[in-house]
Amino acid sequence: MPAITAKICYARGYREHREHGDQQHGFLCDSVARNFFRGHGPLLRNWLCERQVFGMDVKQYMQDLGQRARAASRAMARAHTGAKNDALLYIAAALESAQAELIAENAKDLEQGRKDGLDDALLDRLALNEERIKGMAEGLRQIAALPDPVGEITDLSYRPSGIQVGKMRVPLGVIGIIYESRPNVTADAAALCLKSGNAAILRGGSEARYSNQAIAGAIHAGLEQAGLPHDAVQVVETTDRAAVGELIAMPEYVDVIVPRGGKGLIARISQDARVPVIKHLHGVCHVYIDAQADLDKAVAIAFNAKTHRYGVCNAMETLLVDAAVAGVVLPRLATEYAKESVELRGCERTRVILSGINAASEADWDEEYLAPILSIRVVDGLDAAIEHLHAHSSGHTESIVTEDYSKARRFLAEVDSSSVMVNASTRFADGFEYGLGAEIGISTDKIHVRGPVGLEGLTSQKFIVLGDGQIRQ
Repeated sequence: MPAITAKICYARGYREHREHGDQQHGFLCDSVARNFFRGHGPLLRNWLCERQVFGMDVKQYMQDLGQRARAASRAMARAHTGAKNDALLYIAAALESAQAELIAENAKDLEQGRKDGLDDALLDRLALNEERIKGMAEGLRQIAALPDPVGEITDLSYRPSGIQVGKMRVPLGVIGIIYESRPNVTADAAALCLKSGNAAILRGGSEARYSNQAIAGAIHAGLEQAGLPHDAVQVVETTDRAAVGELIAMPEYVDVIVPRGGKGLIARISQDARVPVIKHLHGVCHVYIDAQADLDKAVAIAFNAKTHRYGVCNAMETLLVDAAVAGVVLPRLATEYAKESVELRGCERTRVILSGINAASEADWDEEYLAPILSIRVVDGLDAAIEHLHAHSSGHTESIVTEDYSKARRFLAEVDSSSVMVNASTRFADGFEYGLGAEIGISTDKIHVRGPVGLEGLTSQKFIVLGDGQIRQ
């Protein structure tokens, strides 16, 4: 039996037992496991023995994952770039070779999702097909081609004592990632953690449990083929929500948590975590059209920022327009938005210019619509625009459209968001567009990383000192 198929069979067998037996703990018991897998050969039996967590409750299970992740993180910290790249390439190949198995497992998630009443948008995010599996594999190959940040030494300089002092980039250690719906995140997150020399504990949504375990099989096959620790990537097997509470409360084993999902999930994790969290709660992004804007640029940027994609965190949700140009630019924009059936909600001054649109409530200025809805406010100049941003921005991305150099510099200096732009669409706030190659998410925090989080964001720096026998006098 090929390794990847064996591991997918393991995940399937675990779940079937969980659904028909041992409901209390949800973990594979020895006798059922061995009966289920009898005849599959030494490969599967040996791998199964490595994965047994018999008789554990959720807390014990998560502690076990944490201990093994911590041990694996030390091996990953010393892994050389070639081994990490080999693992990524092997995982990509394993995903492609197991395409039929992945689609079959994903079909179970889709069937259950329909029974549970998931809407079409969520089912689409959940679905795997040949194209998406190829996309996952290509993403892994792209990450393998990126420069390895680990071990980079910078700022090395001599001190008067004769020692050299510099900084070396090192992995964070163990990264816990909590996410919903999209099973491709399992592969993407694992790849970024591996390339940056970290171990990962991945906890996907219950709606993708079959798909995630199947992808985990491909990941483990690639790790073993490259000679890296099996436990460098662990996908939480239980769907018990208590597992999340345990994961975010294990600072002895987990160094940072990255939540990816809805505002409610991220808020809960941020509130309850005993481990540092890299996050953004939501993306209320703005474009401000200044009195000195090139209005052709302004129309193109404001239209793209809203309509390029709706359900993304870097889409514009509120448009601010200087009163001096509002009467000219807003009718042009309204015509363009009408072509895409965008609902406009405006302040009183906006509704004088655009009669018939809905009134914006105070709550609209803080809303992340993720839909074809846009709130519009007319403001009296740059100072008023910046005041609005201070009151309502989520700290994600803001853009000014202006030909005035001084105003552009003020906007860059005074607006306190993770990305601040001049004459560009907010849709560019993305790790790939910034040249990071890939991202694990976007952070609106100020420590430890801000903005799109790529490979470098999953590392930190430590001081190194090089001497030749110097002692402190």
